[in-house]
Amino acid sequence: MRRGEGGYTYLMVLFLVAGVGLLMAGIGQTWQARAQREKEAELLAVGVEMARALRHYHDASPEAAKTWPPDLAVLLEDRRFPEPMRHLRRIYRDPMTGTTEWGLEREEGRIVGIHSLSDKRPFRRANLPAELGEQAAEAKTVREWVFRPSAGTGAPVPPTNALAPDVLSARGARPGVFAHDD
Repeated sequence: MRRGEGGYTYLMVLFLVAGVGLLMAGIGQTWQARAQREKEAELLAVGVEMARALRHYHDASPEAAKTWPPDLAVLLEDRRFPEPMRHLRRIYRDPMTGTTEWGLEREEGRIVGIHSLSDKRPFRRANLPAELGEQAAEAKTVREWVFRPSAGTGAPVPPTNALAPDVLSARGARPGVFAHDD
């Protein structure tokens, strides 16, 4: 080998490795964005389902004493009646955090809305469900997407100044009820 020709192959391999690294970084970002969009879609479905369970609990209350649930566990087995009612099959895991912990919006100690505990920025800004209300399009984080039960007309229950966020670990609420996360 002549003097001065030995570094050419090394330089080409170095550029090739750098190019493959940049390509993989781009693919990783695209994959991560796609995964978050899928999690957001799942969060919307789960949030709407849980908001409907809150509405069902409220609507099942006797006319004179319409009330919201004190915790998420009563949505699984509502013992206010001779025959227990199930407003929700299970407490769903938050797709954004992977846990069954949810942020709770309360009014007078009762749950009137739920939200994710994730601080990720949402991709979706349009075609959001009514349970999120109009302010959800401007949310800076997914945590600001508060799912509230829709009123009978389809309009979400308006938030009040009395709302205070709370966090409930569904696992700690009733031992043995939440044996697994699906």
